[in-house]
Amino acid sequence: MQNGSSATGTIATGNAIPAGSYVGRFAPSPTGPLHFGSLLAAVASYLEARRRHGKWLVRIEDIDPPRERPGSIRDIFQALEAYGFEWDGEASLQSSNRDAQDAAVQILLDQGWAYRCGCSRRDLANQRQGKLGTIYPGNCRNGFGGGEFSVRVRTDDQPIVFEDLLQGPQSQSLESESGDFVILRRDGLIAYQLAVVVDDGLQSISEVVRGIDLMDSTARQIWLQRLLGYPTPSYMHIPVAVNSRGQKLSKSTGAAAIPVTEPRPVLLSALAALRQAPPADLDGGTLEEIWAWAFEFWNPAKLRGLRTIEAADFAMD
Repeated sequence: MQNGSSATGTIATGNAIPAGSYVGRFAPSPTGPLHFGSLLAAVASYLEARRRHGKWLVRIEDIDPPRERPGSIRDIFQALEAYGFEWDGEASLQSSNRDAQDAAVQILLDQGWAYRCGCSRRDLANQRQGKLGTIYPGNCRNGFGGGEFSVRVRTDDQPIVFEDLLQGPQSQSLESESGDFVILRRDGLIAYQLAVVVDDGLQSISEVVRGIDLMDSTARQIWLQRLLGYPTPSYMHIPVAVNSRGQKLSKSTGAAAIPVTEPRPVLLSALAALRQAPPADLDGGTLEEIWAWAFEFWNPAKLRGLRTIEAADFAMD
């Protein structure tokens, strides 16, 4: 890890990826089995890695034990294997990188880019809200009185700009849109934004393909990449699958697990949902034949500008 000493010039775009060095990833959280929305992210990231003749890694983001469901990791791998995914190298657990994540927090503290914050949710209950949540007012930037604390990273308001490969140009001004954000929680757990940046850096991820529901996290991750000296990958945010009520498919909205006993129709539905239009003669094809067709004809440009997919049009939600 390179120690970043400055975060000036925070206009960031996806890096050009030299031939043969592409590394993508699929990084589900073990809060439940894979559903149709998570299958779309897995399929899109897998096909893009293969289109680019690169590596595709699987990483389980298991840094929030209170939200994890027992048996979810087993269920995730069972589904990936049933659907014929083949990842490169051994799958990894985000929790195994805790030492590197803690080191990143300490680097930011030592350099003055992060500070301890004693504010609780109750303390911030009446603060201004933005699309990223509570906009932190900077109460503890100059120190706090002791007791339990989280760690926040300092932000400024110079726009962070990046070009999403499907959704076009994006910009956020973090100080006014989120304020200084948490990188180490009060309960001692590493926050998602920091863990993802450290793990992507350690795994040399060159392009992140994920759902558009995570688009608003990207500027915060780019900010941390710059502070810690990590390169910024390219970003491709695919449309998110929603149910008939317009809610993102998730465990909390009752999304059903994808079946593992007969995956072929659901895989074809996922390709259709991703606007790839698999031919009718694949309906009787094997998994190998479906993937062979998808590898040859995958075209992410068909998703350009699309933000949601009605899951009920393609599979049970």
